[in-house]
Amino acid sequence: MRSKKICSKNSKKSKNRATRNTKSCKNPPYLPPEAEEGNIEYKLKLVNPTQSRFEHLVTQMKWRLQEGRGEAVYQIGVEDNGLLVGLSEEDMKASLKTLRRMAEKVGADITILREREVDYDSDTPRKIAEVLVRKVPDDQQFLDLRVAVLGNVDSGKSTLLGVLTQGELDNGRGRARLNLFRHLHEIQTGRTSSISFEILGFNSKGEVVNYSGSRTAEQICESSSKMITFIDLAGHHKYLKTTIFGLTSYCPDFAMLVVGANTGIAGTTREHLGLAMALKVPIFIVVTKVDLCSRGTVERTLRQLDRVLKQPGCNKVPMLVSNGDDAVTAAQRFAQSPSVTPIFTLSSVSGAGLELLKVFFNILPPLSNSKEQEELMQQLTEFQVDEIYTVPDVGTVVGGTLYSGICREGERLVVGPTDEGRFLGLKVCSMQRNRSACRVLRAGQAATLALGNFNRSLLRKGMVMVSPEMNPTICWLFEAEIVLLFHAKTFRKGFQVTVHVGNVRQTATVERLHGKEELRTGEKAVVRFKFIKHPEYLKVGAKLLFREGVTKGVGHVTHLQPASLYQLRP
Repeated sequence: MRSKKICSKNSKKSKNRATRNTKSCKNPPYLPPEAEEGNIEYKLKLVNPTQSRFEHLVTQMKWRLQEGRGEAVYQIGVEDNGLLVGLSEEDMKASLKTLRRMAEKVGADITILREREVDYDSDTPRKIAEVLVRKVPDDQQFLDLRVAVLGNVDSGKSTLLGVLTQGELDNGRGRARLNLFRHLHEIQTGRTSSISFEILGFNSKGEVVNYSGSRTAEQICESSSKMITFIDLAGHHKYLKTTIFGLTSYCPDFAMLVVGANTGIAGTTREHLGLAMALKVPIFIVVTKVDLCSRGTVERTLRQLDRVLKQPGCNKVPMLVSNGDDAVTAAQRFAQSPSVTPIFTLSSVSGAGLELLKVFFNILPPLSNSKEQEELMQQLTEFQVDEIYTVPDVGTVVGGTLYSGICREGERLVVGPTDEGRFLGLKVCSMQRNRSACRVLRAGQAATLALGNFNRSLLRKGMVMVSPEMNPTICWLFEAEIVLLFHAKTFRKGFQVTVHVGNVRQTATVERLHGKEELRTGEKAVVRFKFIKHPEYLKVGAKLLFREGVTKGVGHVTHLQPASLYQLRP
């Protein structure tokens, strides 16, 4: 019995060592048991199946693709309980051939992510293969993931995005980022002050589709089955409100924290990390500019990150990605556990480490499954207005995210609340997604909507466009359960803060603290806030973030007091 215990201890140790150091020849002897839900399927072997068995396998593949919203991962040579048995060279070839036939039948493509040898009781070498199956769902153009890009000023955020989306390396003086800037002062100072969007596509075979080869945004959308939309946020402290607005209103799936290897954790890096964690956005880290530094400097920055991520309050598990195998493992673990934090080291000038980041983006699965997506789509239409433009020959255009429901071209919605608390009728004339026209918009997708000759002065950021039958609740007063993250003095009644809830950003006064006279750093309370300019549309349970100078706090909305003045104007 004792020897068995020692044996299991040793196998656990070797398992941990193998997961830490993927270069080690000892692979973990098993994977977690196969789950009924989700997009991961284990198959021991697929050698010459009968016709009825083949049909069953195809149906199973359709289900896994639906669960992963167009993506599935097949582990070949693995039993359902997760035991890594492996297959001989011949059986592996036959199994992959069957898998390719299955994929052709459902109109999907397969990419072998990795093959590795396993130590199973056999003299001949046995392998397991991990295969990505990707198919664009019939009812949509592509799978879309939104990644917010955070980090201190001068850490290389815009340059990295320029290199990824343009397909050309930087010259060391910021040439790659010029296409991303929206204003003259950004080009002159090299500092992002507004929110810009960049796209990176992957086709069904997992190849990168970007602006290289003189492609337009429309061509990228047409030939991609997966899109990564980068939300490039400002690093400078002066533009913090813009960065918070980008994080709260654009609902990013993931956040990419960019850290310069030469400066380490400096300036707003900690603050951005804290914001992403407060809003529960899964975060991964990219250390740039490794070509500028010695190996020792890079290692010092990595140790610094390791220390910050492991400290109480963060409780993250850093995972350094150093080869392709690590990148595949990191993408899967990152999606399964929010505490895992992959760390990449790369250079936008030499291109070192860029391929690993692309592999990671290619495999990264969506957070929500198809069931959650279906539930959201069955609700009434609700579109959050984040940007307002006037386009010549088109008229008023609004940009934002469809929070729930389905929006179609020509649909009639109501927009509000106005300063008087009203909702105004309007018609959606046309829509664009990632700079290409679309007819139908589904929950969770970002788009721009043309509203024809609707008066732009009646619109503002923070409004919502909803179905006329929704009867939305608008309020001046609301209550929220908050945690005061930092405050120089005490937080009490009468204090004014800037409140961020989704796409709403407005100054509010603290009307009342339930059961307390004042709050200090780290304390919790239920607080009643009152907006000072105009009523807003809020939802119970929505995440809330507030700030004023050095004062910061997070929480969620617990109660709404509907405004008495509410009219609906057709």
